[in-house]
Amino acid sequence: MSEIPDNLSYTKEHEWISLQDDGKVKVGITDHAQDALSDVVFVELPEIGSDFSKGDPMAVAESVKAASDIYAPISGKIVSINEKLEESPELINESPYDFGWMVVIEPDGNLEDLLDSGSYRELID
Repeated sequence: MSEIPDNLSYTKEHEWISLQDDGKVKVGITDHAQDALSDVVFVELPEIGSDFSKGDPMAVAESVKAASDIYAPISGKIVSINEKLEESPELINESPYDFGWMVVIEPDGNLEDLLDSGSYRELID
């Protein structure tokens, strides 16, 4: 059974979102998504300063099984990336919610159409 922390929001595309104290949003893929991908061997992250609209492909996670687009859960600007993933993409498998985060976005709108943990659990069950 996938780990689904209650303090996060989720998308139907299996990204998680954590609202930070400064109003920025940390984003990664869920435990369910990393499990479906299997062993992540490479991650292509966007450049800092890149702007994305909600739903745009913003990153790629490649595993031994397949490559998968990671979509922007909100519109905004990339203000930080997890550079550790360049050397250690397996962090996504080992710790999807802590050390395996991907980007931090400065939102340019409100956070809408996100799922709470219960709704996300229903989606994947």
